[in-house]
Amino acid sequence: MNASSQPLGSASDLDGSLLQNSAYVGITIQNILYGVELVLYFKTMRILLCNKEGLKKIDIFWGLFSSMMVFLITVWVATSAIFGQKLWLMDFPGGPDAYWQKHISDWYLDWGTTAVILLQLMTDGLMIYRCRIIWNMYRAIVVPVILWLATLVLGVLVDWTSSSPGGNFFTGESAQLALAYYAVSVFLNTVLTCMICYRILQHGRKVRKHFGREQASLYFGVVTLVVESVFPYTLSGIAFLVSLGVNSPTSAGLVDVYFLLMVRGVDFFFAGNLS
Repeated sequence: MNASSQPLGSASDLDGSLLQNSAYVGITIQNILYGVELVLYFKTMRILLCNKEGLKKIDIFWGLFSSMMVFLITVWVATSAIFGQKLWLMDFPGGPDAYWQKHISDWYLDWGTTAVILLQLMTDGLMIYRCRIIWNMYRAIVVPVILWLATLVLGVLVDWTSSSPGGNFFTGESAQLALAYYAVSVFLNTVLTCMICYRILQHGRKVRKHFGREQASLYFGVVTLVVESVFPYTLSGIAFLVSLGVNSPTSAGLVDVYFLLMVRGVDFFFAGNLS
């Protein structure tokens, strides 16, 4: 049996403690990105609350949406930290490897999985909303909405299978469903980004034709901002999908980076609203 067909956490997969090293590096990078997100969150809330014109309904919505995002990602970060503490600091019989295999489906980790699935549905839904605004037609979001509903169904299945007794997010049926779920989600994010950029470029060309390059530069600058915001998230998602698909231990670290970059990728939409 080759390594790719064995469960994540088997002896062959843990040569050089690659799984534990990946998880440790992933949690470390995750904590750094989480600190960045907290700074951005408090700056966003300060701008909203210090608005001299007073709070509008849309400001309240963005404030609640942003707060919910921070809460969900905090749940994920906290559960990852608790699992890491028990994995490396507890004197568990058999060591960290045995603890991983026995406790990877503990109840508090199910909270983290549920939180990030809800977070992903929220961020994808926000992009669909922005796409609808930019295109100014409901027909443009028919396919994205169908894909979003598919991620909703797959997300529920992933949460259910991974939280079942003996379930493991990285192996078996849970891993197959997770692979399908994140593949659809990354594809949806890519499609929406392309649609948004195409529409903005389309308007930018029209403005350049009638008003000149200087007036059109704003549109092209927005496209650059969208790509710079979403590209790291999409790239990390693809890397995570590949590692999960080949059953690589590095997926344990890439998943942490992917979830935090997900939140970073949606910061553009808040910036666009505040501007």
